[in-house]
Amino acid sequence: MSNGAMSDPDVSNANQWYIVKQADGHCDIVPSQPPADAPPANATPADTDQPQSQWGPFDSQAEAIARRVGLIRAGKCQPV
Repeated sequence: MSNGAMSDPDVSNANQWYIVKQADGHCDIVPSQPPADAPPANATPADTDQPQSQWGPFDSQAEAIARRVGLIRAGKCQPV
């Protein structure tokens, strides 16, 4: 018998993870994609001039964490 949850496309899209680079250089892992045109709630006008970098989607939080480690090693993100 096969596991229906593994093949259901709606289930796999529900748990997408993204890496989002913050203004201070740290990268956060978020469970869904933030709107591309919405600035952060605490953004100043200077912050909105430079778009945030983001990577993803990733199928699991563990994969996103592993990718963030790679971004830190490549110098694209600051360690926490």
